[in-house]
Amino acid sequence: MPKKINLLLLSLLSALLLTLSWYWHLSIVMFFAFAPLFILENKLVANSKLKLIGYCYLTFLLWNISVTYWVQYASFGGAIAAFITNGTLMTIAFVFFSTLKNKLNKWWGIWLIIPIWIAFEHIHTLWDMSWTWLTLGNVFAFNHTWVQWYEYTGTSGGTLWVLTTNVLIFETIRNNSVKKIISKPILKIASIIIVPILISYLILCIRKANPQKINGQTCVIVQPNIDPYNDKFTSDYQSQFLKVIYLLKGKINTTTNYLILPETFITDNINETGIFNAEQIRWFRDSLLKKYPQLKIVSGGNTYTYYKNKNDITATARHDDENNLYYDVFNSAMQIDSSSVQIYHKSKLVPGVERMPFPTLLKPLENFAIELGGTFGSLGIQNERSVFEDKKTGIKIAPVICYESVYADFVTGYIRKGANIIFIITNDGWWQNTPGYIQHLNFARLRAIENRCEIARCANTGISCFIDEYGNISNATNWWEEAVIEKKVYPQKSQTFFSRFGDLISYTALIIFCLLVVLRFFLKGDKK
Repeated sequence: MPKKINLLLLSLLSALLLTLSWYWHLSIVMFFAFAPLFILENKLVANSKLKLIGYCYLTFLLWNISVTYWVQYASFGGAIAAFITNGTLMTIAFVFFSTLKNKLNKWWGIWLIIPIWIAFEHIHTLWDMSWTWLTLGNVFAFNHTWVQWYEYTGTSGGTLWVLTTNVLIFETIRNNSVKKIISKPILKIASIIIVPILISYLILCIRKANPQKINGQTCVIVQPNIDPYNDKFTSDYQSQFLKVIYLLKGKINTTTNYLILPETFITDNINETGIFNAEQIRWFRDSLLKKYPQLKIVSGGNTYTYYKNKNDITATARHDDENNLYYDVFNSAMQIDSSSVQIYHKSKLVPGVERMPFPTLLKPLENFAIELGGTFGSLGIQNERSVFEDKKTGIKIAPVICYESVYADFVTGYIRKGANIIFIITNDGWWQNTPGYIQHLNFARLRAIENRCEIARCANTGISCFIDEYGNISNATNWWEEAVIEKKVYPQKSQTFFSRFGDLISYTALIIFCLLVVLRFFLKGDKK
């Protein structure tokens, strides 16, 4: 019984440390969070694998629930599915590592957790059940001054940092090599933690010493604060439009370059064919754009398009019985100016909320997708990122919509398309006043650092703000208030290493992981 209690305590301790690292700026706790789980795994080497699975699953399930419990405010069923699925996938990754380590029976086997876990995190960004909120490198969003080197590594560099430190701590404990506080193992662990932080501050000093900024764009952000549960999709769009016009009195002038409105601000579904002449677009043209022809308006909205060619019909397309045609509905971003409308379709959709996973296989179940954002059923996507371009100024906007801002490698796709400023439009009101919207806000800091690109963030209910290329937040609004903020945003001067080459650490880990899977099939049941 005492042994079982010890194993349970190790499982619970790991869950506690993983959870604490996401709260109160306690990112440093993550450096110790996996160590209890490594100790537990080491104690269970000669025991049943089922016990390891059970304890690991308990750790990861509790971590998921404790940090992302707020998902249940949007969808209780979706939250349960997310907790169970994510906990299961994390357990599979860890147990695969344990199995391979023990079959190899090598001193370096513990280090296999690094490529396996990083590969798991990357794979988890690519499929229809993607939920990457708890990527380990995301934890430093709450201490962004520690990770200015993300411009080279992205968040996978943070995951590498975390796991390396945890393995060293476990090895030190297992070998009982600490005889006194100041010892070689302790100094090694301390240096692994401290040196990257010092490098980060050095990068900050070097970068800030040469602040050459030109071609600034004056951006006005409107936070209309429309309740997504009770007002946004039940009251008429015209009244919401007039509310924004009222909030903008005295805020727009001839020097304003961009007006930014939140995700799905235009609640009426708009046919993309002839969208420039759509009534909802004409309201902008006949009011703001008529008075300020230099203005560009970036807004979220619901759009749809019909497929006249059968070869164009997608797995998410719906059938219009009246016209006997198929069409897709999109969560879109639009850039509206005096002569055109540019459109981007949100491509990273929330599983079970905006899109039924694996729509080709599960098409009959798409009506069970949760209704959020004013649309129902699976939404369409576009495979390639696109940017909004102003040919007169050379400014190219990355229109990142809500959940997309969680994906490091995905956002670089906009930058490689030439984007030099990032706009994030979102509606975080679904999660109510919980840590969810705060976590989402802070993740945007990492995107700014990775690409050294300034961000204008517009949230329907908050928090709206501006984020500079070092991840510093300014002009932040309060949660659940009407607000208008303004700031000059400067375009990116050049692409970072991470922007140009992508997530090289994850790509390398994925190759190693594939080789390990092949190796696993060749290993016999006895230890070699």
